[in-house]
Amino acid sequence: MSEFCPEVWPEDPVPSCLTECQECGLYRQGSRMIWGEGNPKAPIMIILDNPGAREDRKGNPMVCGTRQTLQQATHEAGLTKKQLYVTYILKRQPVRAYDKEKTRAICMQHLLEQLAEQNPKLIVCLGNVAVQAFFRNSELDVKGLRGKWHLVGEHTVTAAYHPLAARRRPNLYPLLREDMQFVAARIREIN
Repeated sequence: MSEFCPEVWPEDPVPSCLTECQECGLYRQGSRMIWGEGNPKAPIMIILDNPGAREDRKGNPMVCGTRQTLQQATHEAGLTKKQLYVTYILKRQPVRAYDKEKTRAICMQHLLEQLAEQNPKLIVCLGNVAVQAFFRNSELDVKGLRGKWHLVGEHTVTAAYHPLAARRRPNLYPLLREDMQFVAARIREIN
């Protein structure tokens, strides 16, 4: 394996019909809409809860800690950036309080449209917020879902620890890497 070096992945432009979307109300907080990053034709879609501060600032060449940890874990698992696309439940970064249930329900429609268009072979939900929103069940958590494949609608989905959690609690990093190895093994089987 080559030496790991984190990098800023190309941002996928927001569809022109949604650039001025005001449905969920997060536009009032001033954050910009971010559709996703990486390869839109990738076989693996990674879903996070929402973009971070780095993604919200245009033109920032820095790779945030969440992305560094995610890229390192996927690299160590043998996945390439060509195989990965990162997107979000919420397409804007919340910067203050908001109606979580209502906002996530509205924003899930954008994600479902994305899924229909991109049709990834595998989906990985990172963290409990993404898991609960995508599975539409507030009782679920990563710990109970990781290491197994689940059918959600027509999609093959697994769960993994959030890279930020693995960064803050280094004992979780080996589990995140293991989760990415689980995904890498499945994509090799499919291909």
